[in-house]
Amino acid sequence: MDADTQTTVCVLGAGTMGRGIAYACAVAGLPVRLRDVDDQQLAEAESYLDDTLAGGVERDLLTQAEADAARDRVTTTTDLAAAADGVDVAVEAVPEDLELKRSVLSEAEEHVPADAVVASNTSSLPLTSVAAALDDPERAVGLHFFNPVHAMDLVEVVLAEQTSAAVRELAESFVDTLGKTAVTVTDAPGFATSRLGALQGVEAIRMLETGVADPRDVDAGMELGYGHPMGPIELTDVVGLDVRLDILEHLREELGERFKPPALLRRKVRAGKLGKKTGEGFYVWEDGEIVGVADGVGVER
Repeated sequence: MDADTQTTVCVLGAGTMGRGIAYACAVAGLPVRLRDVDDQQLAEAESYLDDTLAGGVERDLLTQAEADAARDRVTTTTDLAAAADGVDVAVEAVPEDLELKRSVLSEAEEHVPADAVVASNTSSLPLTSVAAALDDPERAVGLHFFNPVHAMDLVEVVLAEQTSAAVRELAESFVDTLGKTAVTVTDAPGFATSRLGALQGVEAIRMLETGVADPRDVDAGMELGYGHPMGPIELTDVVGLDVRLDILEHLREELGERFKPPALLRRKVRAGKLGKKTGEGFYVWEDGEIVGVADGVGVER
């Protein structure tokens, strides 16, 4: 990867995070190939790109010409070899499963150029273990984007034990190219942001579980009192209750009982009430907007 030339990006996985990363790259002027094994997932990603770019034009964040140019920079495919050919950065954005991430990046390594950066979007899994699946683990790095990617300025650059100094520099430069801000951390359980965010989220859910406050008041307290753009309960619904549970289970195993998932969270996940993506979590959602508080959550007003 040459820092003086335009960077071409391959994003592996066209779900919520993958399509968001592709959007950020395209708006920043970078050619991006979005690859998924599922044609339907790719079709949904294309609709997301169209809608999000149109929204940017409506809010005067982009001109129509800029939006059209960004859309033209994204190609979608199920063909890994075509997606990876000649790229400078390959970023996996598949679900938070260690073996899946290891497998996806190991397969991608067979197709990307020898000097390409190979990155994982994991929010909490041990990056050193992900890197160990590669023939050249020194080129592995974590690029932890935040949801929604188009609106969030932060990217956590995570250094595996094997990450070379050159790859760290390239990763930080890549984040800067996207117009985002990098914070660089070493590979530790939950890194920095997920560990702190998980603790806040788990305590907020415990407050609901014990009837301390309504979810709307918990969220308003953090938004208005601490300047958070989104409260911890709404954020849990947006991220996904199943994702939050998986992160807490991992952190509990690594760091102890302070990360023990609340019973309320487990019940919600068992019931398939996973948040915004299923229409109900701690809130009830319609057309991507909160329309009420779920039954049995919070206190009476």
